[in-house]
Formats: sequence, C-alpha cells, structure tokens
Amino acid sequence: MTNPLPREIAPGIFWFGDCLPTMYNGAVLHGYNSVYLVTGDDCSLLVEGGHPKDLSVVESQLEEVLSRGVPELRYVFVTHTETPHSSGIGRILEHFPNVTAVGSLLDAHLVFPQYEGRMRMLDPGTGLDLGGTTFRVVEAVIRDMPYTRWGFDERRGVLFPGDGFAYSHYHQDGHCGLLSEEAPSIDLVEELSLFAELALFWTKFVDIGPYLDQLEAMLNTLDVRMVAPTHGLPIGDVAGTFPRVRAGLELGSERETTPGFIGS
Repeated sequence: MTNPLPREIAPGIFWFGDCLPTMYNGAVLHGYNSVYLVTGDDCSLLVEGGHPKDLSVVESQLEEVLSRGVPELRYVFVTHTETPHSSGIGRILEHFPNVTAVGSLLDAHLVFPQYEGRMRMLDPGTGLDLGGTTFRVVEAVIRDMPYTRWGFDERRGVLFPGDGFAYSHYHQDGHCGLLSEEAPSIDLVEELSLFAELALFWTKFVDIGPYLDQLEAMLNTLDVRMVAPTHGLPIGDVAGTFPRVRAGLELGSERETTPGFIGS
C-alpha cells in the first residue's frame, strides 16, 4: 500500500510519517511516530524530530511540502527527548542552518553537542510567533517523562500532545493516514488502554481521574478543535471522541499486564 502521507489535516498543518507494524495477539497493529509541520505566514515549525526508521521518509515528505512554497522552516519543537520523538534533531539542524530546536531538550545537547547553541528549552506559556499564529507551549497532562511539553497552534486550535492520546490502528482495515473519526472500526477504548498499559505504566499507581479532569478542562479552555498525537491517528471531533479517550485511559490504568506483546 502506498504511504498516504503527507496529509494536510488542517489548513497549513501537514502530517508526516510512516506506520510501524507490531505483532499483538496474532494480529498486526500499526502505530505512528508522527511529525507535523505547522505553517504560519512568516515561517514554519516541525512538531517532533522523528523516529529513526522514519527519518528518510519524513525528510522526503518535508521537502515535498516545502517545495510547494510554504514559509521557511525555522523551528523544530520536541515534546521530550525519548528516541521516537527526537532522533531527527541533528539531521534537521544540519540540513536547515536557520532552524532552532525548541521545547523539552533537557539532555539533547549531550547527543548533539555540535548544535547546543541552537537549542532552547521552553517552559509552558512560552509562545513562538510564526506570523498570523502563535505556537504556544502548554503543560503536558499525560506524560511518559517528567519534563514533557505539549504544543498548541492558536489559529487552527490544534493540540500536539506527544504521548497523551496514543493508540494503534489496523493496516488491514485501511486505517493508515485517516483521522480517528474516519476509522470507525477501531476499538479506541481498547487501543488506548493497551498503549497506556505498556507506555504509561505510572497510571496504574495513581488515581487517573484528576489527570483526565485536567485534560478535559484544558481542551475546553484552549478551545481545542483538533488533536494531533505523535502516536495515533489525529482526532478531528474532539468533543465526540474524548469520552472514549477517557474510558481508554481509565481502562489502561486498571488492566493487568498483557503477556506476549512484541514491540517498542
């Protein structure tokens, strides 16, 4: 199957990446390690640095979109420095001399010391003016690292929550490259709970309810109109889908550890 990405999921916001297959209970699940391009009137910003296996694909997709005449790339925003989110920082900074890496970069200078002078840690509340829109750093509610940051595009109302809305999908059902609402056969509650069990193990040791209340309040306060997670299909109907997101994270905090999972 031809890779359906890049895809423009909102005006001036492009989705990059490729699927990562994983075996689970005899079935092949697909997961994304997505990268997004957020364009403004003056410059553009990448969300996430990319997974190692996807870097050549993401670079090709980025070049394709930049060739359409979108404003120049000026920033790469990283939610946290886990490998699937930050591996491409060095290549991006090498290929684009005017780009600055921003976001949660606590130890990135140890991996790419030659680019330390082009890295900026950003705290929640900081805004980057892209021209016609501000990319705002917001506090991460659901994290897999303590210093994780999320991002929000104010003009189009798109939230970039890293691991916060993470789930898999089925290749055989044609889900690749779709929005969540375009793939009704996904059992979103089950897929979210599985990812939470495996990647957000801390949720088993806390009352997840207050975190989900905080997340719902954030969606309402920011007037989030789309959610673009790093792992999972983008969500276009936020109000309609969030109850299933909540149910999936609650189930993940309660379920027993699943044996026989092969993946990363």
